[in-house]
Amino acid sequence: MTVTPIDLFAFPLHLSRGGSIHAEKRTADCDQDGWQLTALHAKTGADVHADHWEVHPEAEEIISCLIGKIRLYLRPEQPGQQEEEIRLTAGTAAIVPRGRWHRIELDIPSTIMAVTLPRGSRRERRTEP
Repeated sequence: MTVTPIDLFAFPLHLSRGGSIHAEKRTADCDQDGWQLTALHAKTGADVHADHWEVHPEAEEIISCLIGKIRLYLRPEQPGQQEEEIRLTAGTAAIVPRGRWHRIELDIPSTIMAVTLPRGSRRERRTEP
């Protein structure tokens, strides 16, 4: 087997249950089996879907700010509560609980890495409070 470099910004890594790892093109397929590692250079809110909430019902998600500064927001679990804001700077990460709606906003252009089980993931357009 030949080992070659993988451009993580072009190809997320898929970690299968059987222990294999392969690079794959970015898709909207949220029903695949196994974990996914995604890295991205985010320059604007559109790059992180800042206008949408996202949820992963099958697993927790780790979101790491490799370079830059971002804000991770957790949607309130009860009506009347405020969004929870977690500030992440270069070299820090946060674990989003399974089934918790969340979104990201940029303070400056940033490089982000996320790992989750994408099966069943959904997005929902954010409505202003």
